[in-house]
Amino acid sequence: MSLIEDLNWRHAVKAYDPNKKVSEEDLNKILEAIRLAPTSSGLQPFRIIVVENQELKNKMVAGALNPEVMRDSSHVLVFAAWDSYSDEKIDKVYDYHTDVRDLPRGRFGSYTDKIKTMYGAQSPEEHFAHTARQTYIALGMALAQAAELKIDSTPAEGFSNQVVDEILGLKEQGLKSVSLLYLGYRDEENDWLASMKKVRVPMEEFIIKK
Repeated sequence: MSLIEDLNWRHAVKAYDPNKKVSEEDLNKILEAIRLAPTSSGLQPFRIIVVENQELKNKMVAGALNPEVMRDSSHVLVFAAWDSYSDEKIDKVYDYHTDVRDLPRGRFGSYTDKIKTMYGAQSPEEHFAHTARQTYIALGMALAQAAELKIDSTPAEGFSNQVVDEILGLKEQGLKSVSLLYLGYRDEENDWLASMKKVRVPMEEFIIKK
């Protein structure tokens, strides 16, 4: 199937079969698509927390808009962004880049000095607003890869960030949750959206050409 066909196939699943699990092989393909997503300055300022443990999922449902979806999904991917930028974080990323490419450390110093100055003039709130936006690019890649594998998915912002952050100890890691992605296989009888037509704004209205 083509990507367009895969995207037409997928929908935000409203009920998962708790007895069907995503294989480790397929999960790793989705995680690799996330890892390969483009990010501003190549900093990858977020991390993915993979939650498969049922006890953890049961704790995380507190404050979830669709608790049954979280509880019955095979895996919950938590997209958690850096709470702020720092010179140390930027240097660590670019030291890794130069090491992998067999280049001397500091090779990109003029550029990293520029972005350090830019972020240094901003508040932690502005930093998080920027790092959080980077996660959505990766979320889109995950949705597309899952659709290609015929794995059902549900992106979600309807949850308590405070609950998730506390349960997963994100603050101690310098991270804040942004969004979730539920993965698994639909419960055909209870997924009320599955039988409905996919609806999007018509192309002639959605696209504005100048």
